[in-house]
Amino acid sequence: MVSFAGINFKNRVTLASGTCGFGREIAELYDLSRLGGICTKGVTLLPRLGNLPPRVAETPAGMLNSVGLQNPGVEAFVRDELPFLRGFDTKIIANFSGESPEEFAKIAAILVEGGVDMLEVNISCPNLHAGGTAFGTDPVASFEVTYAVKEAAKGVPVMVKLTPNVTDIAAIAVACEKAGADALSLINTLLGMRIDLKTGKPILANVTGGLSGPAVFPVALRCVWQVARAVKLPIMGLGGISDVDTAREMLLAGATMLSIGTAQFRNPLIPLEIIDGLGE
Repeated sequence: MVSFAGINFKNRVTLASGTCGFGREIAELYDLSRLGGICTKGVTLLPRLGNLPPRVAETPAGMLNSVGLQNPGVEAFVRDELPFLRGFDTKIIANFSGESPEEFAKIAAILVEGGVDMLEVNISCPNLHAGGTAFGTDPVASFEVTYAVKEAAKGVPVMVKLTPNVTDIAAIAVACEKAGADALSLINTLLGMRIDLKTGKPILANVTGGLSGPAVFPVALRCVWQVARAVKLPIMGLGGISDVDTAREMLLAGATMLSIGTAQFRNPLIPLEIIDGLGE
C-alpha cells in the first residue's frame, strides 16, 4: 500500500495518460485491478477530432506523437467510460485540458461529480488568452489554473502535470504548490520533430510533436530531482521508464508514484513486470 496525496494505492505503478486510452484495450490483456491506478486519456469540455495524420513517428529510442487531444468530451467520458473503469479495483485518475482557468474548473466539476479518484491537470495545453503559449510555461498562468481547479475539486486530490519545455521547471512547481495542488506529475513530453528524407518535409502533419520513450528518461529524472527539492508535494514520476531499474532510479530521484507510458507499446505487460520487480 502506498499513500499518495491522501489516497491509498495498492502499488506504485499507474498507466500514463494518452498511452492506454480509457483502459478497454489494455483490459483485454490483463486485469486492470493489478495496477495501482490508471491515468485516463485526456478529455476536454467538448469532443475533439484531433490533428490530421500522420500523427505518430518513430525516433531513436522513442516516438513522436501529435494526436491533438482527440477525445469524446468530458460528459461522454463520464457517461460511457467511467462505469467500465469502475468495474476494476484500481484508482481512476482523470487527465483533462482546458482553454481557460474557468473551463478547467468546469471540467473538473464534471469529473468530480462523475466520481473519479484524482484529477490530473494538463497545463501543457495552449492559453488562448495569452497568445497560445502553454499554461505550464508561465508560473502565473500555472497558479491560476491550479487555483481554479482546486476550488472546483471539492476535496478530490488535484495533481498538476508539468511540462519540461521550460527553463525552470522548479518555479512552475512552486507556483502550483502555492495555488493548492496536492501532487505533481512530471514530465509531459518534450517538443520535437522529424523530417522525411524522401520528401524533405516534416513527417508529422502538425510538424512538431511530443517526444516520449527511453530517450527522454534522463531529462525526466533531472526534472523530478529538481522539483522534489523545491516543493513538499508528492510526485508521480514519468517519462521514459521502461524497466525495473529505471523505475527504481525515478523513485530515488524523489518520486513516490510511477506512470508507465510509451514502453507499453513495445511490451504491454511491462507495468506488471515493474510491479513485480519493485515488490522483489
